[in-house]
Amino acid sequence: MSLKGFHIVFVTISTLLCVFLALWAYLLNSEPSTMSSILGVIGIIGALLMPVYGVYFYRKAGQILL
Repeated sequence: MSLKGFHIVFVTISTLLCVFLALWAYLLNSEPSTMSSILGVIGIIGALLMPVYGVYFYRKAGQILL
């Protein structure tokens, strides 16, 4: 697997983990607290920004000639 392919897989897994973190913080957590709300916000931000970074990286890596 190339470094580019590994990077795309890593960004995808990181996005899924951020989605899980947000779901846990707001839906699956039995005792809501301030910290779980903060983690939920971090998960939502990560779930929104990671795909944006993935697309940016994919376009940028396509321009690089080896």
